[in-house]
Amino acid sequence: MNEKIIIGRGTKYPLNGILSLPDPYSSKVPAVVLVQGSGPLDMDESIGANKPFRDIAEALSAQGIAVLRYDKRTKIYGKQMLKESPGNVTVEGETIEDAILAAKLLKNDGRINPDKVYILGHSLGGMLAPRIDAEGGNFAGIIICAGSPRILSDILMSQNDDVLSQLPKLLRKIAKKQIAGLKAKFDAITEMSEEEAKQTKVFGKTYAWYFKEMAGHPAVDYLIATEKPVLILQGDKDFQVSTEKDFALYQQVCIGKPNVHFKLYPGLNHLFMKSVYGRVRDFKKEYKIPQKVSAEVLEDIAEWILPK
Repeated sequence: MNEKIIIGRGTKYPLNGILSLPDPYSSKVPAVVLVQGSGPLDMDESIGANKPFRDIAEALSAQGIAVLRYDKRTKIYGKQMLKESPGNVTVEGETIEDAILAAKLLKNDGRINPDKVYILGHSLGGMLAPRIDAEGGNFAGIIICAGSPRILSDILMSQNDDVLSQLPKLLRKIAKKQIAGLKAKFDAITEMSEEEAKQTKVFGKTYAWYFKEMAGHPAVDYLIATEKPVLILQGDKDFQVSTEKDFALYQQVCIGKPNVHFKLYPGLNHLFMKSVYGRVRDFKKEYKIPQKVSAEVLEDIAEWILPK
């Protein structure tokens, strides 16, 4: 049963969303807020021919869990935000504020158990999930799907290096110079003042302050500090975050934390779908193949949320 809702009604940036409720419906059900990865994504987190958040909402609501998904602020208001103050855009306004509003909306809904509202963040949303919880989401538990404990600029450089290693020799030489230029820009951010960072473009329409503000709130610090239940999931064919640099690092920083559980899925990519190409340079082709989020992943998430 799907119900149209508005996140941030009465605010400057109201967003359309869908609350998927179990059918048949019983009162005081657990619920999950879904938080997208990077980029201006819709409520289904549509990427190529795939809609992972729709898959998650359909599967979990069929298991007795309400799921709230909504358009990302930059999807609807991106141009407006860039026009108003391009250098001021950070994950706070892009993602965090709306996720907290979504959590409050669920907790004030009489059909939802306010003590059983969880967050599921994918990719950048997964990285930010512990911070969203700490800054006011106050969730019952945190699910990190294909996230990373590293800072965003390091992840982007790793992705570029992976692409570089897969290019033909001639293209590699050209790309190497471009990647070196990007690295120099990222390295310079550390020494910038806030004002300077707000006036310095890194690439496209993204300013240095976006990276500097996020690096000043390391995702890993929030994860280490939390005592809440945490579930960290990743596919071993994910070419946007890696098993060695990201999943293994999560395991390392969470040693001695019994509240954190991990699972790595063989053969699945960044969208938790079957990997076809397995190379970062082919990600556009891979995501054009219509697939569904792995049933095993969806079952594991439902089992983790529902009372035993």
